[in-house]
Amino acid sequence: MYEYKTPEAIHESMLADVDDSIDKREGSVVHDMLYPPAIELSLAYVELDAVMMLGFADTTEGYWLDLRAGEFGVTRKPAAKAEGNVVLTGPADTLVPVDTLLMTDDEEPVYFLTKDEVILTGGTATVLAEAQEGGADGNISAGRITTLAPGDLYGVVTVTNSLAFSGGADEETDEELQSRLKDRVQKPATSGNANHYLQWAKEVVGVSDAKVYPLWNGPGTVKVVLLSADKKAPAQSVVDAATTYIESVRPFGATVTVAGVIETAINVNATLTLQAGGDQFAVKAAFEQALTDYLEELAFTDPVVRYSQIANLLLDIPDVLDYSGLTVNGGTGNLVVSDGKVAVKGTVNLT
Repeated sequence: MYEYKTPEAIHESMLADVDDSIDKREGSVVHDMLYPPAIELSLAYVELDAVMMLGFADTTEGYWLDLRAGEFGVTRKPAAKAEGNVVLTGPADTLVPVDTLLMTDDEEPVYFLTKDEVILTGGTATVLAEAQEGGADGNISAGRITTLAPGDLYGVVTVTNSLAFSGGADEETDEELQSRLKDRVQKPATSGNANHYLQWAKEVVGVSDAKVYPLWNGPGTVKVVLLSADKKAPAQSVVDAATTYIESVRPFGATVTVAGVIETAINVNATLTLQAGGDQFAVKAAFEQALTDYLEELAFTDPVVRYSQIANLLLDIPDVLDYSGLTVNGGTGNLVVSDGKVAVKGTVNLT
């Protein structure tokens, strides 16, 4: 907005305000003394431009977005901690205190804390554990937790998680918060209409989006289908939290069903021709990540998984020269994901 307020323009304007009887030529005292203030004023206009952009929902960010959203009762969702069960093994009757620190065997470990005090009756016990920090990094797969952190029980008690951990979610991003703010302002929510249920669902930590089906099972019924923060089916704990919250705020009278989205696996098979020295394992990892990213973009926005797009994902990998026999869920055409479902990466077989 203030791009025209350059140091040169401001300097010229300041010189114009000086009486013509005073020497204003280049190199004069007045000319040279006015130029530094012109530079500082120009920088102030740059800052003013930035400040003005912070006042609008589309262009604000961070703390200032929190303030703008707060005016409409929309608050940023905090990070959530993942949780799951671990099995502890060691000498019989060993006491394992609450908040015992567990960790994954990674270069940058993910840490977890036990939530209860347990005794290794018969040399083993199962206990609930929670990520030490909130975030999606805590959603680890089975077998990732391998050891206790150094301490009194290190080397005495071993640990593993036979099932994956779930429920972890990163703090809501600016983009996600802006989307919910727009929903609140642009989609009027009154007396438990569909927009109201959508807003309530998206206020729950771990829910990135939702679909609302009024009258889904007859008069007076509403179904809310939830999408997780990682664009998949949410953990049961997230569904339970959403159910509890919606029941606490909805109007009296409706019968509400809250459920996680149903996942549709996208299985890909292909034979690849790689460049000389190409690493097939690296290619597979790159493709799986690209496929995951593509499917996340489609979640609740586009029901069509395009065969040509998946082919392009393969060819975009630097080591891939060509492919043959590409099938997606056994076919060579587009797939349409049913309403209320979401496409997720299934098996990938690249030879």
